[in-house]
Amino acid sequence: MRAVLLGGGLALLISLLGTRVAIRMFTNWGYGQEIRDDGPTTHHTKRGTPTMGGVVVISATVVGYFTAKIITQSPPSASALLLLFLFVGMGLVGFVDDFIKIVKQRSLGLRSKAKMVGQTIVGVVFGILALSPALADDRGKTPASRHLSFIRDFDSFLLPTVVVIILIWLMITATSNAVNLTDGLDGLAVGASAMVFAAYTLVNIWQNNQSCRISPSGTCYEVRDPLDLAVVAAAITGACFGFLWWNASPAAIFMGDTGSLSLGAALAGLAILTRTELLLVILGGLFVAVTLSVMVQVSWFKTTRRLTGTGKRIFRMTPLHHHFEMIGWEQVTVVIRFWIITGLCVAAGLGVFYAEWVAGS
Repeated sequence: MRAVLLGGGLALLISLLGTRVAIRMFTNWGYGQEIRDDGPTTHHTKRGTPTMGGVVVISATVVGYFTAKIITQSPPSASALLLLFLFVGMGLVGFVDDFIKIVKQRSLGLRSKAKMVGQTIVGVVFGILALSPALADDRGKTPASRHLSFIRDFDSFLLPTVVVIILIWLMITATSNAVNLTDGLDGLAVGASAMVFAAYTLVNIWQNNQSCRISPSGTCYEVRDPLDLAVVAAAITGACFGFLWWNASPAAIFMGDTGSLSLGAALAGLAILTRTELLLVILGGLFVAVTLSVMVQVSWFKTTRRLTGTGKRIFRMTPLHHHFEMIGWEQVTVVIRFWIITGLCVAAGLGVFYAEWVAGS
């Protein structure tokens, strides 16, 4: 538990102070954000705001985690190292995307195919390593499972390794893109992510206390390294809150794809490594809603254009938060109300998680 508190506290402090330094450096270097011309006109004033702040979030998390491990003199676990690999690896894909935007002075960075290639490489490597027998513990438990899971594995569904790797890739890609889509208003994505990571910190601590290694029972959890995953989750939570101080409206810095892709991938990684893959749909309900709004909008536009020759839209603009801006909501109002929705989703997810344990005990 000391490592959880240290990891979260150190990451918070590093992010809070480090973001201020990054704002000064990125401003001097001219690393400013480009804005979509077809977006809300109120966003045009944000052009030139420093971006790539996700570098600070990632750095604070990694330094906070390893410093906590050094102080507590406990070795890193395979699960935590895999999660950090996924977190940093997807952050590198986002960094390349952000850097191209800055160099080319445009709102589009990597082409969609190139970005997908990067996400695929990181996701597939993570999946292969997470299922590797070489990383199994003394009980033969690998970091990831070949079963589908909600709050724990569905033991009746044992999937082929290739199928599991494909599902892991799909989940990582979908979740990283979902957080990326949500990152359109000051503080929205990082604030919502902080709440979900905080929820996973609690989930991991509970799984550790009820671990089958510590107290075997019908309701114990077969997770390889729950307490160490809690340290990483706490570190990311602290880093997000520290960054939010500077990213809240009016934002002094944006985290860019460097931050949004890495945070989304880490959420997927936590769900996979804790055997709570479908629970993430509830905990991250806001990200699901934002992604669905884009899918519905595109599908409806293409369908109506094919049938009538004129494409029609359900929302004034997607992702969903821009729709509410277009109908007259202030940006701060949208962000706060979406944070409230995230809080309700997190409360519902934790409630379902605990209720399942109570029902089985």
